[in-house]
Amino acid sequence: MPIAVDIDVMLAKRKMSVGELAERVGITPANLAVLKNGRAKAVRFSTLAALCEVLECQPGDLLRWETEQAADPASGPTADSTMA
Repeated sequence: MPIAVDIDVMLAKRKMSVGELAERVGITPANLAVLKNGRAKAVRFSTLAALCEVLECQPGDLLRWETEQAADPASGPTADSTMA
């Protein structure tokens, strides 16, 4: 998926645990883990707003867009894409 989630980066910067963040945001640690690991299909704006409030950050600090190739490390250069 081309949307990368950087919640772990903000957790490290704020020296906060996943459990503490989940409690303060009002979601389960399991749901936070799904979001943190990039497995979520969607995120409610209310959840995003709560994350930003607790972590004192902007949505762009938690979410970023990257190309499909950058998001999928298995898709390296192919024989057709290399120059001889």
